[in-house]
Amino acid sequence: MKRWILKNAEVYAETGNIEQGYVLIEGEKVAAIGPMSSCPTDAGAEVIELSSRFFIVPGFIDVHIHGAAGADVMDATPEALYKMANALPAEGTTSFLATTMTAPSEQIEAALRNVARYMAEANRPGAAEVLGVHLEGPFLSPKRAGAQHPRHLADPDISLFQHWQKAAGGHIRLVTLAPERNGGLELAAYLKQTGVIASIGHSDAVYDEVKAAVHAGVTHATHLFNGMRGIHHREPGVAGAVLMFEEVMCELIADGLHVAPPMVRFAYRNKGSDGLILITDAMRAKCLGDGRYELGGQEVTVRGQEARLADGTLAGSVLKLGEAIRRVLDYTGCTLEEVIRMASWNPAKQLGLLDRKGSLRPGKDADVVVLNERYEVMMTFCRGALAYRKPDERSGERWP
Repeated sequence: MKRWILKNAEVYAETGNIEQGYVLIEGEKVAAIGPMSSCPTDAGAEVIELSSRFFIVPGFIDVHIHGAAGADVMDATPEALYKMANALPAEGTTSFLATTMTAPSEQIEAALRNVARYMAEANRPGAAEVLGVHLEGPFLSPKRAGAQHPRHLADPDISLFQHWQKAAGGHIRLVTLAPERNGGLELAAYLKQTGVIASIGHSDAVYDEVKAAVHAGVTHATHLFNGMRGIHHREPGVAGAVLMFEEVMCELIADGLHVAPPMVRFAYRNKGSDGLILITDAMRAKCLGDGRYELGGQEVTVRGQEARLADGTLAGSVLKLGEAIRRVLDYTGCTLEEVIRMASWNPAKQLGLLDRKGSLRPGKDADVVVLNERYEVMMTFCRGALAYRKPDERSGERWP
C-alpha cells in the first residue's frame, strides 16, 4: 500500500485549520491529519517537504463540465472521459459530473451508456473520478437556449428520463430543466422522489413559477445569471428568485466573463459561501488554444478566454477551476476557507457524498491539493495517487 506524508504546510482540515501540519495518505484514503508535533516518522512513506507558504486543501469537484483537452462527454467514447479525467487534476479538480448537451435522443443515450461503462471499468485512482452525470437538456426553454441546440429541445418527460436513467445505470445525479415547460413540475417532483437533484436552468420562469418549482423539488440552479430570466425591479425572474430561496444551491461560472465581478460579489453577499458552487461549464477547447471547436453540434470559436457561437452567444467556457478560485478570492474578498467550501464541500454535500468527498478527514478519499502562496495548484492527489505535479518554470523538472 502506497503511503505519502505531506508536511510542514497549512492544512485546511474538516475540523479546522492547522497552521503547521501534515497529512498522511495510505492507499486511497486519508489516514491521519495533525500538527507537526504529532507527525509520524515512517521510512516506508514518501515524504513531501513543504513549508508555511503552502496550503493543503481538499480536491475540487466540478458538477458542470462538458469537456476538456479536446474531448467532450458527448463524444460517447471511453477515450474522451479518460482525457478529461487526466487533464483536470492540473487545475485541482479531483472529481466531476460528466455533463451532457441537448442533442438527438440516441446521442444522449450513447453518452449515458458510455459514462456507465467508464464508471464500471475505468474509474481508477490517479485521475479525476467521474461521479455520475449532469443531464443538461433537452428539457429547456427555447427562449433561454444559449448554446443548447434549439432544434432538439423538448418538454420535460418522466418516461424519457426513466429510459435515460436506465441507460446510465442509475448514474444521472443532476438534471437541469425549465420548470415552466409542460411537465416541468412533475419531473422536478419525480427527481426529488428518486434522489436526483432537480436544477432550474435555461429557464424563462417568473418568480411565482420558480416558487412552485422549489415547492415541487428544485434545490439547485444551473450557472446563476446565465441562461435564465434576469432580475428586474418589478419581476425578480429566475436569478432573483434563486438568490432568495435558501433551499436552492447556485452554480457560478467565475471567469469574469459569464458573470461580471461585481455580480459575483453580489451573489456571494446574498447566498454566502454556503449557497454557491463554483463550476467551469468548460467545453473541449479547455487546455488547448484559440481556434474553432464543436459543442452540442454547433461550431464554437475560441479567442482568449471567450468561447462563442457564430451569433456571439457564449458557449460554455475554457475556465479552469483553480483559476475560478483565485478570481472569487479577488472579486469577493472571501477567505480561502470559504472558497474551498464553494469548490469542495458544497458540491459534495449537494451530491450526498460528504461521507467520502469534500473535505480532509481521516477515512475520506485522499483527494488532496497543494496550493502555493498565490493559490496556484502545485500538486494533486486523486484517491491517494499522485495525479499532477507542477513543473518548475525554470528547470522544467517536476516540483518540488
